Amino acid sequence: MVAQVVHYVTVAVTEMFTEHNLFRTRDLDEAREQVAKVFCPHKLTTADRSGAVNTVHNSVKQDSISLNYLDYGAEVHIQPGELGSFFLVQIPLSGGSYVRCGDQEVYSDQNTASIPNPTEKLEMTWLDESPHLLVHIPRLVLENRLSELIQRDLTVPLRFELGMDLTAPKVSGWRQIVDLLAKGLNGNQCDFHVSVRSQLEDMVITGLLTSHNHNYSACISSPAEPLTPRSVRVVVEHCHDLTDRTPTVAELANLAGVSVRSLQEAFKTHVGLSPMEYLRDYRLRQVNIELSSSNSTFISVSEVATFWGFTHLGRFSQQYFDRFGELPSATFRNKS
Repeated sequence: MVAQVVHYVTVAVTEMFTEHNLFRTRDLDEAREQVAKVFCPHKLTTADRSGAVNTVHNSVKQDSISLNYLDYGAEVHIQPGELGSFFLVQIPLSGGSYVRCGDQEVYSDQNTASIPNPTEKLEMTWLDESPHLLVHIPRLVLENRLSELIQRDLTVPLRFELGMDLTAPKVSGWRQIVDLLAKGLNGNQCDFHVSVRSQLEDMVITGLLTSHNHNYSACISSPAEPLTPRSVRVVVEHCHDLTDRTPTVAELANLAGVSVRSLQEAFKTHVGLSPMEYLRDYRLRQVNIELSSSNSTFISVSEVATFWGFTHLGRFSQQYFDRFGELPSATFRNKS
């Protein structure tokens, strides 16, 4: 992370969603705890020697996404690690932020948003006087919509380019849709009928996938175009077929006909996960599907977990919570 940042003179920004305030606080620990309830656990420090902040968090939740206004009222350093279960489009309304995710780094301001990848380590510095508009979209929502667009199941997780140029024509159009939805939600009485808000929400989700670069962009424009090298595709297909045991990395490399190092590097480049991380993520998604389905033949969480190769149930429950934001027992109880 950039060690030294430059302060900018910013214009006053009108606070958004004031009728939907979650909290206001000058206490750093309270700010961290309250923001963690909405997003995820993280480390939060401030450049102010006194540790003072003046945090405001307003949030409006729709069916699949939520819009958030977050202002820490001070320069802060944020370390969430991996977001895991959601994508977060971060748009500074004034000021700016330095964002590092995985091996990408970008300075974000009113012309450049950021979209961290949930499977990569995230670290940020938000400058003072830098309120953000945050578009929160669950990872499953985006990945399912992407699967519909390319008309096949995803073989690797969705990964966006970190920096999002808000001045680019397609992205600018997407931002206008976000602003339109925000305007309709920015008050005690919504300006739009529920059906219109639903359509705008759908346009935000689909528009993000079609306007900004990610590892499936070529597949949207040309569905038949190969996405990944053969070694990755072979291992991914094998992971999808394998349920009775967990292979070693050496076994997977031998199957693909490459060295372990080559396989690891190929997965890092094209998937953003190691082969074993991908296998775990795929199995967690299959468990989620079974636990969510009213047609599942499994009668308990432990039975589903064991079938998909999770033998340590305590560790499985934590991994499932990190991925989906709830315990597997909660998913099982609330199945459709």
